[in-house]
Amino acid sequence: MLKNVPNALTIFRFILIPFLIIGMVTNNYIATFILLTVSAITDILDGFIARKFNLISDFGKLMDPLADKLTQITVLVGFSLKEIIPFWILGIVLIKEFTMISGASFLYGKEMVVSSKWYGKLSTVTLYIAMVSSLIINQWETLPKFDIYIYYLALGLTIFSLIMYAKTFVKDGYLKKKK
Repeated sequence: MLKNVPNALTIFRFILIPFLIIGMVTNNYIATFILLTVSAITDILDGFIARKFNLISDFGKLMDPLADKLTQITVLVGFSLKEIIPFWILGIVLIKEFTMISGASFLYGKEMVVSSKWYGKLSTVTLYIAMVSSLIINQWETLPKFDIYIYYLALGLTIFSLIMYAKTFVKDGYLKKKK
């Protein structure tokens, strides 16, 4: 039964996405904060359990990052529509994620799966911190709008991680034809 726990946690994160949307649409930033925090905790847990008990699966390697990307994009779209963040932040994240999904799909077609690296995880965590900060700031509007600076840091790390993944992609010869 334990072997299905990481994948069940990943699927649970997909299930949380519509509730994140409802929380944002209804301006219930506390509920959205809780849901986003639960999503982040289950992300950490599924990775920990998968590594600790050697339960890493191809499903998890593909779907775990997809759950992250969809959660992040969902929240950022909501924030953009509510003018909590500028649209260009969403645009940069969308370009990076589209590039990463395209690259992962290409590699999957070659029967290769690339695991996440520390720089990808760092950019994800920083973006989550920025999003959580936005929720707190917009719940209690008397707080200073410091979240934009966390987004700047997250975007810098996002661009850095994209460059590092591209560098690894080229260095490891993924572009070479299979013989």
